Amino acid sequence: MSMVDVKNVRKVYHRDSQEIPVLDGINLTVQEGEVVALMGPSGSGKTTLLNLLAGIDRPSRGAIRIGDTEISTLSERSLAGWRARHIGFIFQLYNLIPVLTAFENVELPLLLTNLSKKQRRDHVMTALGIVGLGDREKHYPRQLSGGQEQRVAIARAIVTDPTLLLADEPTGDLDAKSAGEVLTLLQRLNQEYKKTIIMVTHDPHAAERASHLLHLEKGTLVEQTAVGR
Repeated sequence: MSMVDVKNVRKVYHRDSQEIPVLDGINLTVQEGEVVALMGPSGSGKTTLLNLLAGIDRPSRGAIRIGDTEISTLSERSLAGWRARHIGFIFQLYNLIPVLTAFENVELPLLLTNLSKKQRRDHVMTALGIVGLGDREKHYPRQLSGGQEQRVAIARAIVTDPTLLLADEPTGDLDAKSAGEVLTLLQRLNQEYKKTIIMVTHDPHAAERASHLLHLEKGTLVEQTAVGR
């Protein structure tokens, strides 16, 4: 079953009276359980495409279906609710809140749900356990290494058990050892927990872990390669 279906998507930004086309006629299908690496030069539209898939931004034209939901037609309120349930987003610079502990950072998405305090705690500790940081729940971001911070960010992304994991340069700010650990973790989330993952990356080591490699050039998908693991 296809998890992501993008049909003839175009994205144009407006600056004053000027039109700036970023994506032009993107067609893309991602099957459930795939790991897709999205590569291309800076400014090619990779992050814009990720934001469209997350429902953070909307296409100027075309349709985007995630699972059985056509997200490009949802109202802002419906889209926010859908995003909270179905999307886990991992950022290059972690986006952790420095005054919150690892536990509190991971718990944040659950504060939008109807879960009880105990249920939230169970979910958070499960997520921290999956990323190997069950013993760091009381640590603040400044007390963690970059690799550990990114693993806390991944725990936050998976704590709601999302349908789709989106990662924007997840290893871009890490040393080689930490990057390898994060990639192994993402691979495990795919293989053990059947997560569908789409990641924007410049890292050839990250691309090697993907089942499919997509190349964006000037807002157009120019190449799709089955990597096979």
